Amino acid sequence: MTNAPSAPDSSTTADPGTPGTHPAAAALIARSNRLGSDPRNTNYAGGNTSAKGTAADPVTGDEVELLWVKGSGGDLGTLTEQGLAALRLDRLRALVDVYPGVEREDEMVEAMSYTLHGTGGAAPSIDTAMHGLVEADHVDHLHPDSGIAIATAADGEDLTRKIFGDQVVWVPWRRPGFQLGLDIRDIKRDNPQAVGCILGGHGITAWGETSEESEQNSLWIIDTAAKYIEQHGKADPFGAAVAGFEALPEAERRAKAAALAPTIRGIASQDRPQVGHFTDDAAVLEFCAHEKLQPLAALGTSCPDHFLRTKVKPLVLDLPADAPVEDCIARLRELHEAYRADYAAYYDAHADEASPAMRGADPAIVLVPGVGMFSFGKDKQTARVAGEFYINAINVMRGAEALSSYAPISDEEKFRIEYWALEEAKLQRMPKPKTHATRVALVTGAASGIGKAIATRLAAEGACVVIADLDLEKARAAAAELGSSDVAIGVQANVTDAEAVRRAVDEAVLAFGGLDLIVNNAGLSLSKPLLETTEADWDLQHDVMAKGSFLVSQATARVMIEQGLGGDIVYISSKNSVFAGPNNIAYSATKADQAHQVRLLAVELGEHGIRVNGVNPDGVVRGSGIFASGWGANRAKTYGIEEQDLGKFYAQRTILKREVLPENVANAVFVLTGPELSHTTGLHVPVDAGVAAAFLR
Repeated sequence: MTNAPSAPDSSTTADPGTPGTHPAAAALIARSNRLGSDPRNTNYAGGNTSAKGTAADPVTGDEVELLWVKGSGGDLGTLTEQGLAALRLDRLRALVDVYPGVEREDEMVEAMSYTLHGTGGAAPSIDTAMHGLVEADHVDHLHPDSGIAIATAADGEDLTRKIFGDQVVWVPWRRPGFQLGLDIRDIKRDNPQAVGCILGGHGITAWGETSEESEQNSLWIIDTAAKYIEQHGKADPFGAAVAGFEALPEAERRAKAAALAPTIRGIASQDRPQVGHFTDDAAVLEFCAHEKLQPLAALGTSCPDHFLRTKVKPLVLDLPADAPVEDCIARLRELHEAYRADYAAYYDAHADEASPAMRGADPAIVLVPGVGMFSFGKDKQTARVAGEFYINAINVMRGAEALSSYAPISDEEKFRIEYWALEEAKLQRMPKPKTHATRVALVTGAASGIGKAIATRLAAEGACVVIADLDLEKARAAAAELGSSDVAIGVQANVTDAEAVRRAVDEAVLAFGGLDLIVNNAGLSLSKPLLETTEADWDLQHDVMAKGSFLVSQATARVMIEQGLGGDIVYISSKNSVFAGPNNIAYSATKADQAHQVRLLAVELGEHGIRVNGVNPDGVVRGSGIFASGWGANRAKTYGIEEQDLGKFYAQRTILKREVLPENVANAVFVLTGPELSHTTGLHVPVDAGVAAAFLR
């Protein structure tokens, strides 16, 4: 057994934190950020930490004992003062006297609101009682893989004693809540030598009289468990490798993942649309390549933070890595039907008249041997985090199987967590999703001008956005302006090259699971009269806009049809598609080609629920890559004006006398692809401030 850490050096000082923050709270935030920044200690938004201290009551001026604890839904790694709940410790502990018993312990959550100190801050989490009732100034509750491996081992209690002696105490599984807080309070009181405990099926809790001591005790438990597993665990915890299920070469597995992604997203979205995430992490590939894949996956995850995000168990493809894509698609659909029936049986077996309605029977995690893992959620971050949590679960299974056998909590207990009335109330409090939430948009030519404005608007309305542009560096820079890779990515796309388009589409589906909304915006223009227009000019214009739109629509329609979720294709055409202007035959002819593609594809793709519409802008000068590349100078010369006055010139020739901006075009795309025009297809919307000669007839 490894000895517990000694008390911290008295020279250690706490991070001063935000000016005005109570020293205990400041030390808590600093400790939480350190613990939460290392995935070995806890997962995203998992676990909670606390500190106790005294402060003056703002009304009486008397010193009162307070508890600061990470609030519900927060993340330790990014915790700030606003993410803390502050409570009066005397009032919280007085709740013990009115506690109605474990059968009614959910009532204590509402009672907790009567113990809050001051206004603002976060809502107290379900684990607040644990932190307040334990007689220690600092408490950490974490979900480390190594700790949960011990907590889910069949002989976890014996292992806890063997690994930690009497310094860490085993706590049998109990659903988080007031009673668990009482249990751990009693364990701390009855075991004064202990520095923490292992919570069966769940995680760890540690404490200390200083922030540093609590942190050191937490890390000691985590590291000691990890070292014991490494030194005493079996070399093959997942059993023997299965021939044919080993990882494919990287390029091959990512190509297969892209080919399967639309089918898998459709499977995960039968009940409600989901955004996807793909990973070929080594832990996933190893798990999928060994004989215990199926039996362990069927047992499901254990830690509540895991299965609330990953669902009780994953869908596992049972074909070898080199199985043809067509065979994989057919088998995935068969397995999906079986998965839905199994989940419905799980719900029916444990639900009662008070249970919330079943929230959906589709998988959140899909494992494909040799390829990797697809995870899903209401947005990209949720999907990505679900995948990260399942990797945590794999690591937990590995550790438990290395020392013993993996024995998660029962399905009945999982159901009590998944369909907990408190969890349902939390879901009901979530804000209404934005109009384009769960939608994945690909916009070509989106690094500047109209395309960038469209991408910006769609991201603001909740969509995940793929900015496709010939210039990869600019595409990535434009995506970075919209937020993290959970919001937008930049990809290179030469729309004149079918293979380049396919690569861009593959990147999109691997990033977000699939595609729902396509904007054909990439373009250029050469302003020349007929006799000066060369064959090369003509071919270039048609390759980029007519052929380019065709290639993009073709490649993305394949994805949307396979998903079975419908979708939108929007062509950014032009007023010139219907207006005979001077000196631009190549440009206007190709815009007319695009306009007719809208009509043709609206008819062809309608049976798949895919709407195809167009936008006809005119005179969009500001921010325009086309105008900046020489078109503006040529048009200004044609009209006999200065180039800087071109926008004003275009405005004065319109009915409304208004200059058209990229944002005006973006607004049209937003409306066309939103819920209000769900029954509209084959439409061209003029965004030209009124050009009578271009009125559609």
